[in-house]
Amino acid sequence: MAQIPPSGIPARTRPSARTRRALSLLTAGVLAAAGVVALAGNAQAVGALGDAAAVKGRYFGTAVAANHLGEAAYASTLNAQFDSVTPENEMKWDALESTRDSFDFAAADRIVGHAQSKGMKVRGHTLVWHSQLPGWVGGLGATDLRSAMNNHITQVMTHYKGEIHSWDVVNEAYQDGSSGARRSSPFQDKLGSGFIEEAFRTARTVDADAKLCYNDYNTDGRNAKSNAVYDMVKDFKQRGVPIDCVGFQSHFNSNSPVPSDFQANLQRFADLGVDVQITELDIEGSGSAQAANYTKVVNACLAVTRCTGITVWGVTDKYSWRSSGTPLLFDGDYNKKPAYDAVLAALGGSSGGGGDGGGTGACTATYTQTSTWNGGYNGQVTVKAGGSAITNWTVPVTVPSPQKVSAVWNGTPSTSGDVMTVRPAWNGSLAAGSSTTFGFTVTTNGSTSAPAVGACTAS
Repeated sequence: MAQIPPSGIPARTRPSARTRRALSLLTAGVLAAAGVVALAGNAQAVGALGDAAAVKGRYFGTAVAANHLGEAAYASTLNAQFDSVTPENEMKWDALESTRDSFDFAAADRIVGHAQSKGMKVRGHTLVWHSQLPGWVGGLGATDLRSAMNNHITQVMTHYKGEIHSWDVVNEAYQDGSSGARRSSPFQDKLGSGFIEEAFRTARTVDADAKLCYNDYNTDGRNAKSNAVYDMVKDFKQRGVPIDCVGFQSHFNSNSPVPSDFQANLQRFADLGVDVQITELDIEGSGSAQAANYTKVVNACLAVTRCTGITVWGVTDKYSWRSSGTPLLFDGDYNKKPAYDAVLAALGGSSGGGGDGGGTGACTATYTQTSTWNGGYNGQVTVKAGGSAITNWTVPVTVPSPQKVSAVWNGTPSTSGDVMTVRPAWNGSLAAGSSTTFGFTVTTNGSTSAPAVGACTAS
């Protein structure tokens, strides 16, 4: 898809992942010693999209532009609502390697750093794409082009190793229309159809843990283009080519509506043994019609076990690549649209209440990290009654894998997968407006992501 190139941001030196982790732990220790809580993630707003999706075992992310992070409303909406980010333009080839073998990670680093400071995941977008490609790439001969492609993949993935949950390794390699043919590009024309397989094999040698995805548009329903991608993925799985996921961009409008077989199409790809992700969702329109279409998409993802997450392509309509179509969940003033309420409802959340955490109106749940150390942390959830007294409460807490809960106090937990549902140990009865807390200890096992606190349910 066409995107506006990012504004230039001065280069800066980026410390290694190991150094950044050490600095984070040192900073957390200093803050804790000073009596200040250092949050590994952000306490989400009541009923936030990321919280609600986490309870369903999914992420809910957005595309982010580095040059908007300084806008308070943009940053606060991003921080409150989403738990995964995709750099909109900052990881594309022209942004990272405009001159051969000279890499500038400054703008992308800014997004990754912001995400990490808020406990968000990051999708990498994109390593090999025919568009937003520096002119020098297209001028290379086949041998040089192969070397440049593999070097670009290696350098970028090495820089972000351990920090990206999914990479769009190859983007938009198939033509539109009824042919199902590969798109003409420097890679296709000079390296042949094997360039996609080579890109994936190279990517796997760099980062064995990141999910490796193929990403495309107009593949949301069954058609010639999606059939061609399906055949490629099937062939890759049969031959052991390392592909883990397929991204469906899902740009919809009146001329290209949500297809009736959207869910079935996601499912057939999942049945090949890959995850499916909705990677660039936006739906032009407004009001109830737009809300209904967003509901269809979310429900389709929830119905497919291997649909691991949804990313909308932008935070606010005013910065959307097709802003005249008002395709996103927040309007130009960052007000929640009916589509937002529809998505949250489809995810099982509620837009009522206030403050941090999850809530139904009868009670709210607010998460705080109270201490941290190398290899673990303590978390605390404050449960507060609303305008009426309650006699019981339950709060779901999703602890991101590979983290493990090793102890719980002031609450009785039951666990299913990564979701721990906590009920009162002795502190279920609360007067109107009063509160109680429960806490837990987590072994991080290398992950610094914050747990997601779901909606508090009272009785």
